[in-house]
Parts: sequence; C-alpha cells; structure tokens
Amino acid sequence: MQVLPVYSGATTKRSSSPGKLIVLTGPSGVGKGTILRSLLQRHPEIHYSVSMTTRSPRPGEINGQHYYFANRSQFEKMVANGEFLEWAEFAGNYYGTPRQPVVDQIRQGKLVVLEIELEGARQIHASFPNAFRIFILPPSLNELEQRLRGRGQDSEEAITRRLQHAQAEIDAADEFDIQIVNDDVEESLNNIEAALFAPC
Repeated sequence: MQVLPVYSGATTKRSSSPGKLIVLTGPSGVGKGTILRSLLQRHPEIHYSVSMTTRSPRPGEINGQHYYFANRSQFEKMVANGEFLEWAEFAGNYYGTPRQPVVDQIRQGKLVVLEIELEGARQIHASFPNAFRIFILPPSLNELEQRLRGRGQDSEEAITRRLQHAQAEIDAADEFDIQIVNDDVEESLNNIEAALFAPC
C-alpha cells in the first residue's frame, strides 16, 4: 500500500466537517466503486450523490441507485438548463452530477461523496474549492488492464479507450489532496477513513 502525501497546493484540511463535499476520482477499473461501497457501509451518515449517464445499464445496476440513466437528448437538455454541478463525455457517453441534490445535502450539514471522472472533478474544484479530493491509483497500468478485462463488461475497443484515457488521468493525480494506490481494498479504505475523520 502506498499513500502519497497531501498535495502542497491544496486548500482543504485533512479532516472533514459537516457540510463537506468529498470527491473520489481515478481511472476506470481502479476499484473506486468497491472502495465507495465499503465506505458507505461503514459510514451510513455519508450521502452518496447518484450521477446521471447516457451509457447502458450494466448487469445488476438499478436506475436511481447506481446511476440515473438517460438518453442523450434528455441529458443535453439538462446541460442547457444548467442542472448539472459537473458533466463530461467519456468513452462515448455523458456523465454528470445533478446539482440540486448535492447542494441540498451540503446545506443540511451532511458529508456528500461523488464518484466522478477527472474532468468532472476539475469542474467541481472550480465550484467547490474546499471539496476534499481523493485520487485512486492502480498499482500499474498492466494491473489496471487485467481488472478491466476481468470485469467482462467492456468491448475490446472500450478497454483500449479506457486504458488510453487512464494514463492522462494518472498524470493529473497531483492535482488532488491525497493519492492512494489501490493494491488492497481494505488498506485503501482505512487510509481514506484516516484522511477524512482524523482530528486536525
């Protein structure tokens, strides 16, 4: 397990307080979803913000629980109306975070966590500069490729696109408050908890 130091240019403290936004980012297949599910199980007080996407549901995914699924026309209308906190196109599909639910939860003093792509995380930073931003890294690109293939959810073309995009994402990891190499889910989770809940 490797936990890299807090980025020196960050303005966010290591501990979260009520009404805080937490951003979880990393390449596709790095294990963000697994870490997030475990974090939410341990800390039900954290509110998970459900994103919207135009991609097709994967087996077992439930609309409104894993994602809000929409077609491109619906998504583009919401973009035009300014209804997203952030949005981006990735691997041929749109992804975005509906604005109002996040704002409402933060105003109620809750911790809100977003699992989003790099471009979305950058947009969030512009709107919420005090958000606590976590970047999850793979042990290596070879390991990331094995994980993507092991999921059995993407075509060969999609895997190639995701791997190409992964390098650009990894190159941007220093923009985040902390970077965690996910070679063990339990250790990664423990280090995220330490960053979020340790005393100042």
